[in-house]
Amino acid sequence: MTKLFRFLVVFGMAATIVGCATRAKDEETKAEKIERVKVAPLQKIKVGRKIELSTTLQGYETMNISPGVQGRIEHIYVDVGSEVNVGDMLVRMDQTQLNNTKLTLANLEVEYQRVKTLYESGTLPQQTYDKTKLGYEQTKENLQYLQENTFVKARIPGVIAAKNYEDGELFSGVPILILTQLHQLKSLISIPESYFPLVKEGFKLQLRSDIYPGKTFDAVIETVYPTIDAATHSFQAKLRIPNADKKLRPGMFVRTTLELGEIESILVPYLAVLKLTGTNNRYVFINDNGIARRVEVTLGQRFDELIEIFAPGIKEGDEIVVLGQGRLVDGAKLEILRN
Repeated sequence: MTKLFRFLVVFGMAATIVGCATRAKDEETKAEKIERVKVAPLQKIKVGRKIELSTTLQGYETMNISPGVQGRIEHIYVDVGSEVNVGDMLVRMDQTQLNNTKLTLANLEVEYQRVKTLYESGTLPQQTYDKTKLGYEQTKENLQYLQENTFVKARIPGVIAAKNYEDGELFSGVPILILTQLHQLKSLISIPESYFPLVKEGFKLQLRSDIYPGKTFDAVIETVYPTIDAATHSFQAKLRIPNADKKLRPGMFVRTTLELGEIESILVPYLAVLKLTGTNNRYVFINDNGIARRVEVTLGQRFDELIEIFAPGIKEGDEIVVLGQGRLVDGAKLEILRN
């Protein structure tokens, strides 16, 4: 038993020594592993800043015609396609509540005038006068509200885009009509975040539609949204589009080119940029005195096989890995192939 025990101890020690030696050898081999790569110096190139964008048109203003009172729809004065101006009658709702409130107000007005006379003569207390006056004024405001929501008028000029009821039906909360503008349109465009400092309100651009080959339509950037979407790394800008001839319509798909002038920018081979699996993050490897340094970048405009990159950690003259970058990890030793 003692001999067996000694044998096991000696065997275990030997195995441990061999295992340690093997791990040490593996670590030494790993540490000495050098990746052979090709690099290219980063340099700034003058390029014309131009972005191709697409968007869908909307009416500049759109209103859902939904009265603030429930009940039966007595009459709808318009149909789909009807053009209306501000103040045009659109819908007449059931007038029962309106007429009852008119009668109530008439009685309250008589009572208010009587109480007012007594109060001014000093024969009625302040509290009674105030209570009567409050009831009269509240009913008067309610009557004005019912008037506006029983006889519904257009508040913007436009065209009726949808009609969801017929005369005599009960209003259930779904808009009776949808009124949208045609003489002026709007749209939202999404722009990569790298262009945020360059895009300004007042920029003019041209829209193109496949429906009208060879024709362009004027547009202007009216609002630049102040925040960046963290998921898409883009921001939005609102376009205002005059449409006096009404050739363009809400829902149309259009394209535009946003030209931001010439600038000097760093361009690299598109294939040199890697993507982190499962995310939208992009990165490149820089030769840092023979060591691979990983740098996250933001992409800009693409020019054939080159693409614009932005990153605070790189500068003109740095060497970017353009061949062999797929095998690299941050901190790997590099052997630079110069030919």
